[in-house]
Amino acid sequence: MTEAVYSENEVNERLAHELPHWKLERGWIRRTYRTYGWKGTLMVINTVGHLAEVAWHHPDITASYAWVEVRLCTHSAKGITEKDFALAGKIEEVITWRPAPPLEGTPEKDPRFAYIKYDAPRHDG
Repeated sequence: MTEAVYSENEVNERLAHELPHWKLERGWIRRTYRTYGWKGTLMVINTVGHLAEVAWHHPDITASYAWVEVRLCTHSAKGITEKDFALAGKIEEVITWRPAPPLEGTPEKDPRFAYIKYDAPRHDG
């Protein structure tokens, strides 16, 4: 079954509207998640790994002490397909999820517990 491959313009337009922290670069859609250290980095890698395995669509991952880069493209189609947007969207949803009361969320100001460096400040409501 042949999958439709999006053009560069289509990919950039969708990223701008649906996944603004992702970018198209060298044939991949990419996102770097910043963490506060190795513990957070491993948790991001494991979360992405779980989602990818469940979806049966596997990204390339590069990591260091305080960051994880996720890269997606559909190798069989030789480009960016709906599979890439679907998995990127789920990864973004899960990794950037922040609880609301009654859940507290990870204390970001205490380095012993800080986890992900979120792109936007927290707005408790």
